[in-house]
Amino acid sequence: MSRQAPTLEDVAREAGVSRATVSRVVNGVRNVDPAIQDLVRRAIERTGYAPNQAARQLVTRRTTTVALVVSGAGDATDPDVSDAEQNAFAARVFADPFFGRVVGGVVGHLRPRSMHPVLMFAETPETRQEVVAYLRQGGADGALVVSTHPDDPLPALLAGAGLPAVLFARPGRPVPLSHVDLDHRKGGRLAAEHLLERGCRRVATVAGPLAVAASQERLAGFRDTLARHGHPCVPVSEGGFTVDSGMVATTALLAEHPDLDGLFTGNDLMAQGAVQVLRDHGRRVPQDVAVVGFDDSSIAVTCRPRLTTVRQPVEEMAATMARLLDEHILGGRTDPTSVVFAPELVIRDSA
Repeated sequence: MSRQAPTLEDVAREAGVSRATVSRVVNGVRNVDPAIQDLVRRAIERTGYAPNQAARQLVTRRTTTVALVVSGAGDATDPDVSDAEQNAFAARVFADPFFGRVVGGVVGHLRPRSMHPVLMFAETPETRQEVVAYLRQGGADGALVVSTHPDDPLPALLAGAGLPAVLFARPGRPVPLSHVDLDHRKGGRLAAEHLLERGCRRVATVAGPLAVAASQERLAGFRDTLARHGHPCVPVSEGGFTVDSGMVATTALLAEHPDLDGLFTGNDLMAQGAVQVLRDHGRRVPQDVAVVGFDDSSIAVTCRPRLTTVRQPVEEMAATMARLLDEHILGGRTDPTSVVFAPELVIRDSA
């Protein structure tokens, strides 16, 4: 006959504490002395006890999972997004180092708490309703939302349903949800100041999608700083946060401004594309054209030359997003709040 699975009573005897104390530790109740918690955890390891997750959920009313939702591709109101378009959206998400950093920050916060993310895509009205229904039915304790569309309706749907959710970046429309963000305007200012300090005088920029608030803020900070230093007209070409869009935008800038000597791009992927185009046009980086990116992603150190860039602490921002959600779920935080991080210039070889 197979050996009976260890019980709470077995753990209690092993640890020399009451069954109620073991139950509080297993269910994450926070008023247990840390030394007692450690004693119980060691007893759990020795006995091999595994909590019944279904029973635990009945006690705690928590699933130990949160939904990590990437939302808002294409037309936010279009119900007829094809499977191919949805698959292409997912492929773009996984190819972007930014999203990998978000996942790393979220998992870094959740893992020590024995919690896990469930990845969901919400790029159509139907899939957005699926996210809301999943949360309402208790599939996850709350949602961490990374939106890629300025008019994304999902935050308002979550808020209207009274579901715990925290957003990465300030939403395009005011909603009563907590969010984390970056001082993007300051990031643009840091890039402008560095190019000016290098002696650049014919400066241009490849902006991110101008429908996105972060792109607008980075561009505004860059242009305002240059204007204060006597450069009121800054050529702008719009990209799409991809390598290819950076190449197209830089090619357009060079056609109209072949003598440019400084370039700021809205993210590192577009900077990589810009460096390639400059090289193809016989322009040396940074000797002929200094290039500054944005994000400080893995691209920044694999690009040649290595990119000078404005660092966005994505991992820390994502971990803070997960912490805020935890506080909302547990009731320790009831009102929405915002946490805005400061960017930092990281100087390498491209400028």
